[in-house]
Amino acid sequence: MLHIPGLYIAHIEKKGRSVFTAQNIQPGEVIEVCPVIMIPPEDAEQVHKSSLHDYYFIWPDDSGSTCIALGYGSIYNHSFKPNAEVTFDLDEKSIVISCIKPIAAGDEILIDYQGSVKDAPDLWFDPID
Repeated sequence: MLHIPGLYIAHIEKKGRSVFTAQNIQPGEVIEVCPVIMIPPEDAEQVHKSSLHDYYFIWPDDSGSTCIALGYGSIYNHSFKPNAEVTFDLDEKSIVISCIKPIAAGDEILIDYQGSVKDAPDLWFDPID
């Protein structure tokens, strides 16, 4: 697992745990590379019935698999105006979190849970944006 120095978790009322940075981050910088635990399609229903439901990613291939990101990966909160993006490394089975807008020290790092997925399913919560 690789991440920039200074990442930390703090609690935000109504959102819960959130990932923040103690240093400035510039667009294009990799914030974190997160290995993943793959969840095969036959186990997906169990994930939906568990507390892991709020922390999984849909793996972007045709397998129907999902995954849990290690490191801080499954803790980043959602925004429709994110300052970071998620890309999937299918070969390495990892998720890469990269900066897309300047992020100041002390700011929360936010990703768009729906990303660039066409016809993405509705979010399962009311976003605070």
